[in-house]
Amino acid sequence: MTFLRLLQHRAPDGTRSVILAEDDAAHFLTGVTSVRELAQRAIAAGETLEVAARGCGTGDAVDIAAEFAAGRLLAPIDHEDSAHVLMTGTGLTHLGSAEGRDKMHQAAAAGEKLTDSMRMFMEGLEGGKPAPGETGQQPEWFYKGDGSQLVGPTDPFTMPSFAQDGGEEPELAGIYLIGDDGTPYRLGLAIANEFSDHITERHNYLWLAHSKLRQASLGPELMIGTPPSHIEGSSKILRDGKVIWEKPFLSGEANMSHSFDNLEHHHFKYDLFRRPGDVHVHFFGTATLSFSDGIETREGDVFEISASPFTLPVANPLTRAPAQAVAVKVL
Repeated sequence: MTFLRLLQHRAPDGTRSVILAEDDAAHFLTGVTSVRELAQRAIAAGETLEVAARGCGTGDAVDIAAEFAAGRLLAPIDHEDSAHVLMTGTGLTHLGSAEGRDKMHQAAAAGEKLTDSMRMFMEGLEGGKPAPGETGQQPEWFYKGDGSQLVGPTDPFTMPSFAQDGGEEPELAGIYLIGDDGTPYRLGLAIANEFSDHITERHNYLWLAHSKLRQASLGPELMIGTPPSHIEGSSKILRDGKVIWEKPFLSGEANMSHSFDNLEHHHFKYDLFRRPGDVHVHFFGTATLSFSDGIETREGDVFEISASPFTLPVANPLTRAPAQAVAVKVL
């Protein structure tokens, strides 16, 4: 089955373009400079993103793997004002996702008492995929930041100077644009690294909110149309060019305890998330973490995440920001 992908490209002179990829072929689209612009055009015309893309003129063929290696591919969505990109996510959404989380929290459990994480996971198993027209169990939800925290597919992750850990989270992200009438439109899915601080979270699960206020990255391809229900990927960490940890991961609705529809409902039910013109990047969760296997990351490590039917990975090296003093002044 063919899955269409949209990519954003920036030439050395700064000129931006959109690429349409189908199977192993890809070409530039003419008359459009961003995926958001193309999506706005589709919404205004009442047509799908595929129809809008195919309605553009066909430009030159392009080798997207070569452009990725050259660092000319951007995140597949952005906004000229990064404050209008909201990054959020949900946890404990995948079959087996409670295991790694529960390892961090089980010290608080006594006897047969379930941890709060396991309770939430079980509730998702029971009610995360409601029948059409019904409201399902709401998931764990968190805020990651605005578009200033979204880095490119090969750009470094910069963890704060105060961070206790910088760890990968390989997952899918839903990409959305809010129409002029407040309707959320899902543009497609991208592979993602929802970078987090797991040591901070392990100290106390109520610090989850702090642990999530970190950068994140998206793979360069936005898969449009109906996604596959089963997605297989690989998450690895490279140190000095050698793989020190690698593990497969599963995603897609067949491997999740919540449906996309349910996760989207519980995000967009809030009025403030339906502000016309805003872009949303919503991370759907994972069940695979190197932290759960005892891996301690270091500056210079490279996180590489790949998954079919995406053809390109997302690969980000780890850096740390210098310490800085922050003082509040009273006016």
